[in-house]
Amino acid sequence: MIIDCHGHYTTAPAELQEFRDKQIAHFEDRSNPKPDLKSVSDDQIRETIEQNQLKALKARGADMTIFSPKASAMAHHIGDEAVSKTWTRINNDLIHRVVSLFPEYFIGVCQLPQSVGVPVKNSIEELERCVNELGCVGCNLNPDPSGGMWSGAPLTDKSWYPFYEKLVELDVPAMIHVSGSCNPNFHATGAHYINADTTAFMQFIQGDLFADFPDLRLIIPHGGGAAPYHWGRYRGLADMLNKPKLTEHVMKNVYFDTCVYHQPGIDLLFEVVDIDNILFASEMFGAVKGVDPETGHNFDDTKRYIDALDLTPEQRAQVFEGNARRVYPRLDQQLRARGL
Repeated sequence: MIIDCHGHYTTAPAELQEFRDKQIAHFEDRSNPKPDLKSVSDDQIRETIEQNQLKALKARGADMTIFSPKASAMAHHIGDEAVSKTWTRINNDLIHRVVSLFPEYFIGVCQLPQSVGVPVKNSIEELERCVNELGCVGCNLNPDPSGGMWSGAPLTDKSWYPFYEKLVELDVPAMIHVSGSCNPNFHATGAHYINADTTAFMQFIQGDLFADFPDLRLIIPHGGGAAPYHWGRYRGLADMLNKPKLTEHVMKNVYFDTCVYHQPGIDLLFEVVDIDNILFASEMFGAVKGVDPETGHNFDDTKRYIDALDLTPEQRAQVFEGNARRVYPRLDQQLRARGL
């Protein structure tokens, strides 16, 4: 089985964005009408999925996607806590509808109602709802709700601890995933995303988070940002900070995905990072949607890069399926219940 651990509903029906536009307009000027979400039929959802993610999933040879709302649309820097809660709930409910319509191919991961200056513990209620009621197997956790201003505390700060405690209690991982950028210095997917991945990794090196949470599991997407390319730098910095080796200090709890869009990048990822810490992913129809003129294939058709590696059958099974089932135990439970 081939499980893509990183997919977003980037093709959601237009009614979703129409609601969001009205929601923002009403927040900015109360004289504007209150937003209302127009009815979205099951047929509309089927069409958006069947002609996009499901079509590509089958064509590229994968079997299932761990699916979440569009990351750039989370936009935690817009509005206030009430706005974020409403927007988050609508998106998570929509993901649940996708999963209910296509249970063989999609399983849900939720976004969180984070807001600037609001304690992350306020997101626990929605996490519990999504895991216990909607069957979500994980969540996307934004390390920078300010949208590129980095005005909050680092991920190792104890203000995050109540949320981590809940992740451990529920036995679900979090993918460290920022949203859109409101800072013109940082292109959203080309800079802000990679900056955040790299920043999160360095924060984990500087802190002692996993000494306090040995069972916490966090995924850093997009191949771990710059971490694999600068692995020697981070090993050296850990040594300078009198921290244990990265294999002991961070990599028992942190995992990278394969959202790296060229063969040399994937080759480096597998050369540097232990295979136990790599999960297959594509983020299809996300950051890079085009066709690579050098290969004639989509940049985000990442399975091709894995197929080109010199791996044993056991190693391929581990990257494509085993690691995801281990990092997402609730996914494994649901698959086992289906006899898979």
